[in-house]
Amino acid sequence: MTALELHTERPTAWSSPARSGQLSALVDLDPDLGRDLPPHRWDAARRELPVRVGNLERGPWSPERVGTAGAAHLGILIVDGLVARELLAHDVASMELLGPGDVLRPWGESAESELLEAVVRWSALAPTRFALLDRQLAARLAAYPELHCALLERFACRTRRLAVLQAISQLNRVDRRLLTLLWHLAERWGRVTPHGVAVPLVLSHRMLGQLVGARRPTVSSALGELARSGEVIRMADGTWLLAGTPVGAPDAQTARFISPRRAALGVAPAAAAL
Repeated sequence: MTALELHTERPTAWSSPARSGQLSALVDLDPDLGRDLPPHRWDAARRELPVRVGNLERGPWSPERVGTAGAAHLGILIVDGLVARELLAHDVASMELLGPGDVLRPWGESAESELLEAVVRWSALAPTRFALLDRQLAARLAAYPELHCALLERFACRTRRLAVLQAISQLNRVDRRLLTLLWHLAERWGRVTPHGVAVPLVLSHRMLGQLVGARRPTVSSALGELARSGEVIRMADGTWLLAGTPVGAPDAQTARFISPRRAALGVAPAAAAL
């Protein structure tokens, strides 16, 4: 796996699947989606489930430019490459990294909210190829519940990763946040080497700060501490090597279940509302 250089300075050159007319079989682009298909149905799925393919070059990306895509479509499947989703609120920005196999519905996320005025911004952090899962495909998927369930599983996996990022951002020390984040990224993008687990991502200190909820100067200081301890090694090409052991196991106090004392939601008595 080669290192992915993550920068966003260049404007995106974009190829619309609606204009390009590039068609590929969904199960050829992402064979894992069809892992539960019986062999005799695989060829039928290849014929009956074509998708249009588009490309993104590195830089900012506006999902509204994906042809006629919108709320009626299932979403966008990332085939290869890397995409960042930033959420900007007040004076901070949080980031989520999305890669091959992730399914997005970016149109609704970019819509304005009446109460929270946060803004979502998308960027291709490396040359990226995606498939448009349009409404025609959605109708044909009715005959392939195995693929439908696999797509739902992708949404569930993304939700779990977001929950992990939320937990990481709540760790007390920034060095612990960064170390846990790198092990979290290694679970998906890392590879085992004789010297440790290599994470082939080139992430700036600013991006790491957006991923763990910390300011860039604090990230730089915390990375220095991790380097001195030997737990994290920055390679010559800017990628990372994890030389320690995996982290993240909850301590006994955190693992202890505490029953909630009050309901999270409820209707206040009329008198209280007055």
